Amino acid sequence: MGDQDAEARIDQALVARALLGDDKYAFAQLLRRHQGMVRAQLRRLLPDDEATVDDLAQEVFLQAWRKLDQFRGAARFSTWLYRIAYTCFLQANRRKAGTLEDTGGEHEVLPAAARTVDLQLDLERAMRRLSHAERGVLLHCVQLGLSHDEAAYVLSMPLGTVKSHATRGKAKLQNWLSAWQEIETNR
Repeated sequence: MGDQDAEARIDQALVARALLGDDKYAFAQLLRRHQGMVRAQLRRLLPDDEATVDDLAQEVFLQAWRKLDQFRGAARFSTWLYRIAYTCFLQANRRKAGTLEDTGGEHEVLPAAARTVDLQLDLERAMRRLSHAERGVLLHCVQLGLSHDEAAYVLSMPLGTVKSHATRGKAKLQNWLSAWQEIETNR
């Protein structure tokens, strides 16, 4: 936890410098420190649309610069950025109106191959079949390592709702990927 605290203090100092004298160099440092994780979040939300990921990443940092004075430090700077990125994703999703709809319905039987690459592909397919809310919660809590509280902030959801979506999403993934457990058990 010490590393996170140190990183948070560095971010706070850079935010203060950026706000104090309209210091674009300090903001550029913040951008360099966090652009990778913002892009990773967006790539996971839009795995097949690198062009949109690039556009949204730029939009995230433009909004962060414009709204930097609204950062209060109640959450880590990275959490605040995750929230901006997720909001940009939702806005782009609404503009596309239905291009990222939930497939719903029964799931197909996932192939049960023994290689790690196959498991990763099956996991990605299974993630796409979750509801948007479940996918968003698991992305932020499991893949990006945010706490339930931080994910609730990023996703603008009540904490209990985040926990419910996490539990349901994990149960669905476990069910859909159960063939992998059987393969490992039988080895």
